[in-house]
Amino acid sequence: MTTTHPRPVTTPRVPGARSAPVDPARWPDVAVPPRTSRARRATAAAVVRRALDRLPLRVRFADGDTVGLGGPLVEVHDPDAFHGRIGAQGLIGFGESYMAGEWDAPDLVGALTVLAANAAELVPAPLQRLRGLWAQRQPAARRNTPEGARSNISSHYDLSNDLFALFLDETLSYSSAVFLGFPSRQESIAAAQRRKIDRLLDLAEVGEGTRLLEIGTGWGELALRAAARGAHVTTLTLSREQRDRAVERAHEAGLADRVRVELRDYREETGTYDAVVSVEMIEAVGAEFWPVYFRTLDDRLAPGGRAALQAITMPHDRMTAARDTYTWIQKYVFPGGLIPSTDAIEETVRDHTGLRAARRDDFGAHYAETLRLWRERFTEHADEVDALGFDETFRRLWTFYLAYSEAGFRAGYLDVQQYLFTKESHAR
Repeated sequence: MTTTHPRPVTTPRVPGARSAPVDPARWPDVAVPPRTSRARRATAAAVVRRALDRLPLRVRFADGDTVGLGGPLVEVHDPDAFHGRIGAQGLIGFGESYMAGEWDAPDLVGALTVLAANAAELVPAPLQRLRGLWAQRQPAARRNTPEGARSNISSHYDLSNDLFALFLDETLSYSSAVFLGFPSRQESIAAAQRRKIDRLLDLAEVGEGTRLLEIGTGWGELALRAAARGAHVTTLTLSREQRDRAVERAHEAGLADRVRVELRDYREETGTYDAVVSVEMIEAVGAEFWPVYFRTLDDRLAPGGRAALQAITMPHDRMTAARDTYTWIQKYVFPGGLIPSTDAIEETVRDHTGLRAARRDDFGAHYAETLRLWRERFTEHADEVDALGFDETFRRLWTFYLAYSEAGFRAGYLDVQQYLFTKESHAR
């Protein structure tokens, strides 16, 4: 779809929708929405209202018009801008409209859960068949080549260690926890994160003397727990901020002699290891490089070795439909990212490696709970986020990202798996 010239918006158009204007230098596509023709806005409004009429939502527009079957409330403060953004950019426009304060929801997770549960039917079938004509394509600059991956990872994980520390627990784990007695909320998230890590280390049979490769360091908690078992750990990251903090933590724990933190792409590693562990890193690999990623696991493992992975997944048909589409999450949160399906993971392993899929456990409901805790902590620390130099648009972006992700797991649109892959005792 083409658009006409944009109209600048440097102040909130709806009193009370935001407490501060959008900074056009930092957020050009939020502060300056695309100007669309009246016909396109009308078409978008018709498509949106047709979808909402059939959903268990209550969507109230500024003129008092209300649509939906009833349920979580969505208040559209600026219908013209809301429909214009969706007409021009689809779901990217939907997210940018929230960032701009053009719509709100008292129960954001509840509203987004309804949308996630009905994602396959939101766009009419004729428009879905023409996705290639209207959906934006992923930018070539975001391909996860070694150089592109460094840029993509840095744009998210190098934001600020202090920012992540505000909403993560003391382990600084940025992946799904595994809660005891779920859905009991009596356990701390730190304990649940350590349980998740220990399950992965147990799967990989990490113990005294194990040569362990970790692909995706995070802030180092898994490496530290493996080293405390007596393993010799090499852990790889592309984030300088994470590398620096992980090195610092290893020294603080007295484990620096057992933990080697390398600023290195997984494709550049050449060592041989008894075990490989990788937690929610495959989502940053990109479909183009999935075969390379899994071949790396195979190549780095000694005969008889074990690889334990934790991976977010989505249904195969939805992954296939969205595989080449540029999304709001990719634009603002995880550039170059793509969530695989279990079919895609297992087919890639089967077709490109000698590894055997020995076990798979799913626990998506635990991720919804993990995200709820992160989102609530992020909201509680809004003043500290502001003090770090992140503005209101950033806070709305991250509130939407955390709520959007939580909703995906609550609706069953997303899941999370722990995999065990094994390598034959003798090289093939």
